[in-house]
Amino acid sequence: MKIVIRADDCTEVWDGIFYKKLSHFPDITDWELKTLIDFVRYEKMYGRDCPIECSDEHVSIAIKAALAQPEKYAEVKSPALLTECTACPVRKGCDTRFVCHTTSAENAAKIFACGSLKSAVRARNLSASVLQKEARNAANDSEDYFEYVMFAWGNCQAGDRLVTERALKRFPSEKDLSSPAFVPGVRFYFDYETLIHHPNAVQDGVLPVKIKDEVVLNDYVRAIIIPENHRDALERLVPQNLRECTFYLTNDTADVWAWSEKVIQFIEKKQSGVKNEKQ
Repeated sequence: MKIVIRADDCTEVWDGIFYKKLSHFPDITDWELKTLIDFVRYEKMYGRDCPIECSDEHVSIAIKAALAQPEKYAEVKSPALLTECTACPVRKGCDTRFVCHTTSAENAAKIFACGSLKSAVRARNLSASVLQKEARNAANDSEDYFEYVMFAWGNCQAGDRLVTERALKRFPSEKDLSSPAFVPGVRFYFDYETLIHHPNAVQDGVLPVKIKDEVVLNDYVRAIIIPENHRDALERLVPQNLRECTFYLTNDTADVWAWSEKVIQFIEKKQSGVKNEKQ
């Protein structure tokens, strides 16, 4: 897997290349070095080498030094706000207190039935090699990606964008992601600092965290957000032990960005209330 470091729009993996955006290119932070270490470690776990392409000599030297002494970065914590991606119009970055997994209402019904978030391999009962060859794998992700449950940062809209893409069977347009056409997915929220200690947690340098095989909701989930228009279909399916942390929100926002901000603000207020009750 090739690593390309440059002043790009965002960090992403696409068709065998890891495009790593730095918050303030050509400077590189300890957190960004840690994510590169994590990425190389993950790729080596699956037998893949990581040649690095970077036009800035200072950055290249810093990366080589970090890869030679990875233990120095093992305890580096994520900033409260990551600014590798600044597309979010409100926060101009990724809030790192929470992570979420977003899925369709149909998949949420299956999740409630089994009580766990499952990797694509387990949820669809298909081999990773079959899943890797599907047309819906537009990014040409490697087979091992399908063995994990994926998580995004709590204010990220990528999950809803993917739900929309799979519903339309094409890349969504700006109109598709704006009201009234936009229909949000169901979001499962987790504390980032808690989830990274899951026994099957992996930090691959791209996502905040991903979990091999499955995550039992009752053990880790902090909140479940169901759009109000899915209430009739899903409310009766929510297990009794998850009802206190399940909430229904009306999508009265302009687009996917505004919806994401509405949801994360709701989560923050709820979690703040829980902490205050315990004090």
